[in-house]
Amino acid sequence: MSATTKLLLGSVLCHKLGKVRLTRSMHTHPALLSSFRSSKEVQSLEQYLEVEPIENAAAWKFVERLLPPPTVPRPVAKADYPSGWQPQKSDGSDSSYFVARTKNHMVPVYLHTCFRGQRRITVVRRVQGDIWALEKDLRSVVEQARNGKLCASRVNELSGQIHIHGDYVDILREHLKAKGF
Repeated sequence: MSATTKLLLGSVLCHKLGKVRLTRSMHTHPALLSSFRSSKEVQSLEQYLEVEPIENAAAWKFVERLLPPPTVPRPVAKADYPSGWQPQKSDGSDSSYFVARTKNHMVPVYLHTCFRGQRRITVVRRVQGDIWALEKDLRSVVEQARNGKLCASRVNELSGQIHIHGDYVDILREHLKAKGF
């Protein structure tokens, strides 16, 4: 058995038993090196291959199809979608408020949980226009779902958000879809 093998086995055994801490000289052994230490050092630029950019329109089309599109495309108009998704029908001109869809064409109603899931808050974002009228409408929808019990809500005019205490994401999402948002 060679000296380096004995050193390696001894250091591993002692390290597992917790009796000896590995020293700097033990880390220089090739078997103990981590991946960044065992990699080659950076060489001068002359050692690497030359790369020149190619401006070829015919070859660029293969690269373009791999790049993500700059915007999310508009969905194809259909009478009915299998997932139950509905496109936005209203532009907000018929009411005093407007709830804009997200960039992925989804209704911006979210559930926030805190205190280990004990507190649930439904958040409606991207509200424009008369936010107080929308809050009154949403609160009446939630109170109907709660059989007339009052619910707590909070309006943030600056960020265009409405917070409603409880988990009413599905109810509010369906209500906003029915109104055309």
